[in-house]
Amino acid sequence: MRVRGRQIASGLADGLAYAEIARALDRPTSTVTREVMRNGGPTAYRAELAHRATERRARRRRQPAPQGPEAPARTHGRDPDAVAEYEETFTTVLMATGVPKMGAKVLTCLYTTDEGSLTAAELVRHLQVSPASVFKAIAYLEAQGLVRRERDERRRDRYISDNDVWFQAMLDSARSNARLVETARQGVAVLGPGTPAAVRLENMARFLDFVGESIARAAEQAREVLHTGPGTDTDADADPAV
Repeated sequence: MRVRGRQIASGLADGLAYAEIARALDRPTSTVTREVMRNGGPTAYRAELAHRATERRARRRRQPAPQGPEAPARTHGRDPDAVAEYEETFTTVLMATGVPKMGAKVLTCLYTTDEGSLTAAELVRHLQVSPASVFKAIAYLEAQGLVRRERDERRRDRYISDNDVWFQAMLDSARSNARLVETARQGVAVLGPGTPAAVRLENMARFLDFVGESIARAAEQAREVLHTGPGTDTDADADPAV
């Protein structure tokens, strides 16, 4: 069912949150978020342009799937329309966190493939984009610690985004927080303890220090749980009490 573009545009102009717009339209918030993010974002959304883009996507979906070696075969018996819709939703949510559009598309591919990793050529075929676009996205994701690469038996680079990648990304975030905390506290000494500016910096440092430590601690705990695996009881092999 088509989302009412003019009402979305009006809500954005009025500064309404996605949830408020969604309630007015009686639609899920994710539907409105996806509609806005795939049509320019909150500052560039235009109802007419969004409508034309929707029509173009509908025409592409009606076209027969390409045949031969260039056709991506990743559905494994699943409903291809449902898979495509989910991939679009996942990409939109990643974009909302600040990941660039192509980087979000690459991450979506990596997380929704059963193989667990993809080569650049496989990403190009699935996304139907240029190799340059994929390599630029990979470079960004590697710099953010969200993707790692390894060589397969044919010496091809394969790109992976797994639990350890997110663990390292969380630790990197905690380290960035720590650097910001240190810099803020340097400012306290420079601006003079007790001054309004110094108090503001100290409050910022205390907040980020607490958050950074919490992130690092939570990442360590989550990694331990994930590596233990579901259904594993660490006390299962212990001798029962007599």
